Parts: sequence; structure tokens; C-alpha cells
Amino acid sequence: MIKFSIDGKEVVAKRGETILQVARREGIYIPTMCYLSKVKPIESCRLCVVEVEGVEGFVLSCQTPATPDIKVRTDSQALYTHRQNIMQLYDVNHPLECGVCDKSGECDLQNKTLEFRVDHQEFSAKDQYRPIQNWQYIQYDPSLCILCEKCVHVCNEVIGDDAIEIEYGGYKSRIIPKDAPTLDCTFCGECIAVCPVGALISSDFKYTSNAWELRRVPAACAHCSAACHLYYETKHSSIENPQPKIYRVKNEFEFETLCGAGRFGFDFENRAQKDEEAFGRALEAFEKADTIRFSSFITNEEALILQRLKEQKGYKLLNEEARAYQKFLDEYAQTSGKTLYEADLERIEKSDFLILVGSFVSSDNPAVRYALTVSQKRQGSEIINMHPIEDDLLKPVVTKFVKYEVGSEEAVLGMLLDGLLDEEAKEKIGKKWFEELDIGYLSAESSVGEEEIADILERLQRQHRFKKDRCTLILGEDLYTHPRAENLAKLAGLIDRFTDFEVMLIPPKTNSLGVALICDLDEEGGEYTIGYNAKGDFVLSALGDGDLDMPALNQQEGTFTNIDKRVVPTNVALPYEGYVLNDLAKALGVSDKEYTIEFTKELPQEKGYKPIDFDDLPNEFFNDGTEHRGYRLENKKVNLSRKNIEPIAELPEFNGTVLYRCEPVLQFSPFTHKAHQLHWPCALVGSYQFSVAAKLEDGDEVVIHSKFGEIIKHFRIDPKLKGTVALLGTSDLGVEYFAMQGNYRYERVKITKRVEP
Repeated sequence: MIKFSIDGKEVVAKRGETILQVARREGIYIPTMCYLSKVKPIESCRLCVVEVEGVEGFVLSCQTPATPDIKVRTDSQALYTHRQNIMQLYDVNHPLECGVCDKSGECDLQNKTLEFRVDHQEFSAKDQYRPIQNWQYIQYDPSLCILCEKCVHVCNEVIGDDAIEIEYGGYKSRIIPKDAPTLDCTFCGECIAVCPVGALISSDFKYTSNAWELRRVPAACAHCSAACHLYYETKHSSIENPQPKIYRVKNEFEFETLCGAGRFGFDFENRAQKDEEAFGRALEAFEKADTIRFSSFITNEEALILQRLKEQKGYKLLNEEARAYQKFLDEYAQTSGKTLYEADLERIEKSDFLILVGSFVSSDNPAVRYALTVSQKRQGSEIINMHPIEDDLLKPVVTKFVKYEVGSEEAVLGMLLDGLLDEEAKEKIGKKWFEELDIGYLSAESSVGEEEIADILERLQRQHRFKKDRCTLILGEDLYTHPRAENLAKLAGLIDRFTDFEVMLIPPKTNSLGVALICDLDEEGGEYTIGYNAKGDFVLSALGDGDLDMPALNQQEGTFTNIDKRVVPTNVALPYEGYVLNDLAKALGVSDKEYTIEFTKELPQEKGYKPIDFDDLPNEFFNDGTEHRGYRLENKKVNLSRKNIEPIAELPEFNGTVLYRCEPVLQFSPFTHKAHQLHWPCALVGSYQFSVAAKLEDGDEVVIHSKFGEIIKHFRIDPKLKGTVALLGTSDLGVEYFAMQGNYRYERVKITKRVEP
């Protein structure tokens, strides 16, 4: 630890912390324009300069590490004049269009121009012709750009798309797509978020509202288990239509990152009025039904209501993907000795060595992809991706890709366990299991050579020579639904218990972890099933009684249990005037609560939840200045199982036409589909090799004959894909979508071209 002073205040810094980082943590203001805490110092704005006693000239606080006993001054007349001159240079020929600029009212340039009292201009430069660029959903105005480089750095160092760069040319410099003239990226919109001026804006939001007219509602993203913190920004559309509308989504970009689904996929509310007749029919249906099938796109509180319905009314609860995840967690606990996995997104970012098995994280959980990018860019970490299909979006950060055969996940984990454990650990587990491990067979059948495992271990040893032992094993949905999931979970628990690796088990859907912890889920349903679908509706059609609308997740108060095992709140962005699940529970005599959030404090404490009211959920602040919503679940110890792990089973064969259920990254971005035909929402996407084997052409409408029935899709060829496994999006399907989620993600199918009747 290092002691020094800032403006006469004694402060303490960790070795390597910069003056600016310490000042921010201590609440001491140093102005910046280009600084962004989640990327490396950019050093372009020069506003963050400070004076250090005994040092001639100014010092850049964003890049200068603190040293013992220095005396730093953040404000003086000389510093003020310097910063004022910088602002004058920024304002040279900057168009005075604040009245129509979408950034007006929240513009850093506007704010600092006023802060440093730039009311006249002493500099001039010949203006340049800078036409506005339209990159599908993003608009770039070079005349407003101050070249702070935030957008370039966040795209490269956090998102991993590396899609934009600076075209240098003095006063003519500008931001351009690397694949100019088109922008080839995942359209996360993070460049829009970090832009301090109106240079990068959402073309959909342009000219629709002033920033100060919008009401900001803090919430959690409903699209994946990261449940990222965001703000829905709303206002009334018009006098004729007084219903509020979501105009855009924003995030605390300084510390957190949103994907395109979170930022642009906000239009999913469910408008409804109370229909007493429909409600009456629903109650009758509930009296007849014996099973409720639901997805994990619900809050913890709704999950608890469903559990109370089960306990008091005897309903069976079906949620195939959450049940698979629940069973995996239970078996993992038997060998790890803990109810929950330890790793979180912050652990991934700070890890030096990571192994990813069984997840297509670019679409499964973009927050994991971003954490991997940060880890590689900041830590120079080794990232091993093991999967039958190479994830093109991970290529820039993955240091080794290991392709294994479909179905051979158990062999992969078995070989990793054998390689990672020392002899003492193997003795404790059972020497016989390792002696009977036929590495030659597993290697041959899984296509993971013994030299591949040896290389992974060598990379691990090499990394440990220079870094601390921060290793993380990330496991995905492919393992939870595998026919051998029970043994896979036990192998994962042993890796957690006997090695330096912390394990992350990515929850497959928004609140899969919450549902798995709160609900006693059943393997099979009864004769009469009510379906609670992803939109938030009870589908009663199986009983012939019609449907009952329910609020979507942007219309609810409640909590999610996210990938970091945190209980995080979400709030109502849009009104809902129909019935909610708690109304049904009250009518059935199961609830005595007026509001759903009254269940927040009753979430099961034996599963790590705390008896805290929704309105009292804490915000936890950390030394790096970040704020974490809600609270973290308590990870409890469990008794270790006395049963031995099972031998690795004979590996299955997946020959013929094989599909992998994997949603497209741009599934929630219809504005990109015209330019990115490869990313049609939920299409069937395959490689050239697959198209030849399946005798398909790009654009064909096909019929997929699967065990879930016939599925009609458009086929697209993605030249970046390799191999004979095609990607199938399923979230646009109906009730059969839910049954799919509890099954292994790979399936052998027959595909035929569709013939119009």
C-alpha cells in the first residue's frame, strides 16, 4: 500500500493504481473527457492533468501510478487555464446545434464548456466537409466527433468486435468501420453509450425526444442470466395516446456493459385490460389442471408463488431447462461440497487462465463473452474454448480452440480432471477410477488428442510461472441437458474441490438459477397442463379455455437471481392493467399479499436468500467505485457424497444431419436483418460444407423433421462457419420450444425443402 496526498488529504493506494483512480475513489474531482474506467487509459483529452510537487509541468493523472509521499494538486489557476484552452480547442468549429442534438442535456462537451466558462473563441481552423454516415442502426456525425476514442477502445477491449478505428488525417481524422463502408459488428450499441457528444447516436432514437423529457426507470435486463443493470427511459407518446412508451435503454457505461438485446430489445410489453370473464375461465381451468408448465423468464417472486401453488394445491411444476440445471447443481454440490458455484463475472475478468466447455457464449450469455474479452485484453490471459463448433466472435480473444465431437463432453471433462489432479487428490477420489480411465479410447472417440490436453496443461504451467493462480472453468448449457449430466456435474465438482480452478455454471435463461433454487420441479406433468409462456401469458388452450394475459418483465417489480448469484431488483417501466399471477394465487386461496413484491422477504433462506423487503434491497459499493445491486446469495456447505463417481460411459455417435439449438446474436435487432441476412431471427444457419451435405442452397425454405415435430425455417449459409453442424434458433417457436429446453442441444434430424401446397 502507498500513502500520498491529494489536495492536502492523505490517501492510500494499491501498488499500480493511478492518481485518477485513487482520486475518484476518495471523491476528489478531476475532470476528464476521454477516460473510461473499464478500458485502459486513452490519454487523448489531457483534461485530467494535475500538478505534483517537485515535478516540472503537468502530469496525466489517468496513466500515472501513485508513488509514496507525493503531493498532488488537482486545481489551480494554471490547471484551470490549461483545461479552459483544451475546451476551446474542442469547441473549434463544433456545430452549435444543441437545440436539435439528441445528446443535449447529457453532453460532456456541453457540460464542460459551461464548467470552464468557454464563452468566446480564440482559436480557429478551416472547416472540413464531413458527411453523416449511416451504419444501419447507428448514425455517425464526424462534425460532432471530438476523437476521444472511447468508442474504439470499448469496442476492442470490452465487446471484442474490434469493428471501428480512427482514420488519421490531422483535422480531418474521423472514426471509420474497419470493413468500410459497412459496419460489421454485433450492434451492441456500447459505442453510442460511451460517446460523450452526439457523434454516435441510435438512428431509431434520433429526433424523438429531449433527454430531460424522459423518465428513467432502473431495472434488470430480462434477456439472459446476467440480468444486467439498465435504465428504461420512458415518456408519454402524445396527448392522443397517453400511455407511456419506452424510448430507449441506457446503462451505467462507466462500469457495466449491455449487449444489443438489452439495449435495443425492449419492445416486448404486454398491453391488456382486466377481463373478468377470462379471469373466471382461468380459475376454472386451474381447478381442473394438475400441472403448470412455465419458463424461467419470471421473477423470483413469481417462482415462489408457483411453489406455493404446488405446496397448497398439489400442482406439478414443469420447467425443463431449469429442472436440468437444478439437477446439475444438486449433483455438483455432492462432490464440491458447496450449494453454489463460486466464480462470477468479475472473477472471469481477473482470471489468468480460463477453460470454457459446452457453451456458445456469444449468444448464450454475452456478458460472459465481454468478461472473457476484458480478461484477455487486460490480463493477457490464456483462454481455452472447447466446443464442437468454433464461436467466430470469440476468435479474437481465444488463445486455443479445441474441437470435440458432439456428445463427448463427459470424455473432455474426464481427461481434464485426470490431467489437472495430482496423485494425492486422485488417491482421495479413488485411484481405481483413474486407473480404469481409457485415455486412448476417450481421445480417439472425442477427437481431443492427448497432445491437446498436454498442451493445455503446459500453457497452465507457463501461465503460473508469471501470474497468480487465478483459474476459472466455465461450463454451459450443453452439459446440463447431456444424457450423462449427473456424472458431468460430479466431475465439475471435483475440479472445483481439488484444483485451483473456480467453476462457473452459466444459468441457461434469465432466472434459471432463481427457479432452480426456489421451486421443487417435476420430471413429468399430469394429464391437464397450463402453460405459462415466455411472454408472460398463461396458455390455457390445452383445456379449451382460452388464454389469460400476464405482464411482461418490463412491466413488473420483483427480483432475479443472476449469474453472479446476486438477487437483483427490476422495476415497472410500463403500466399493466390486467391481472398478475398474485391475483390468481389470491383467488385460489394461496396468497394473502396485496403486491407480488411482498414475497421478496419470504424467498427461501435455506437456499441462501435473505429476509429483506424489496424496498430495502441494498446497494453494495466496492473499492473500485462500482456499485452492486441487491445482495449475494450465501454459498452454504453440504455433506460430500459417499458414492464414487461413475466410469466414463461409451461415447455416443452423432452421424448424419446434426443441428445445434443456438439463438442468433442479433435475434432482437430486426433493424440489422436487412444488412445482415446471415442473422435472420431464429433461422437455420449452416456452413458451405453443411449446405453441400444437406443439399441445400442459401435462402431455401426447409422443413426440419425432429422429435419435436416439423419445424419450418429459412436456411442461410454463413461463410464463417465450419463443419457439418448447423445452428438452429428456436425462440420463435410455440409450446414445443419449452420441451426442447430440457433436451440435449444437439439433435440428429432429417431436412427437406419445403414444397408449397
